[in-house]
Amino acid sequence: MSEEKLVQTVQHVRIAVADPSAIGLFGLAMVTLVASSQKLGLTEGTALIIPWAIFLGAFAQLYASLKDSKIGNTFGATAFAGYAFFWFAVGMSWMIQNGVFGEEMQTAADKSQLGIAFVGYLIFTLYMTYGAAGTHKVLFTIFVLIDLLFIGLALSTLAHSEFGHWLAAFSELFISLVSFYASAASVLNTHYGKIVLPVGKPLIKR
Repeated sequence: MSEEKLVQTVQHVRIAVADPSAIGLFGLAMVTLVASSQKLGLTEGTALIIPWAIFLGAFAQLYASLKDSKIGNTFGATAFAGYAFFWFAVGMSWMIQNGVFGEEMQTAADKSQLGIAFVGYLIFTLYMTYGAAGTHKVLFTIFVLIDLLFIGLALSTLAHSEFGHWLAAFSELFISLVSFYASAASVLNTHYGKIVLPVGKPLIKR
């Protein structure tokens, strides 16, 4: 009886997953647009910013993070998740300040704790900015603006600096505008299979 050989055929199946950056960047663009309007004095209060913070700032970016995780994009997954949880926390902080969880919590709230959180997020954003330099110039610009935003937020919250307030306000507005551009570039460049909106080459080669 002849010896039989088993021939095993290994098939590599590649599952195409849509780039989640477009929806994540759109979420960032929307929440920063609405939030900046309050800092710039165009609107008042934070009550109606909360839904945008939760659904666009938080859930849209968390969705993008989960999708980036599936395709092995550590940088994208970390960035989107990091800022998604930021907006969850900010949304809840605004709820506390608006008395949603009762007058006792509202009265006991210490805004300096927010300032410390902004410093922590500045540290996070600084090393993520270095990572963004290896992607493209538009994304790098967004991260530089986020650095300026957290500097402004920290100054305005901890030192009650008027300069910090306006730095945060205008940084947030420009984050929104550049993020809209980046989201559009991600959609249109992929959709048409060519460069419709240029994003620039990486500043640092990986």
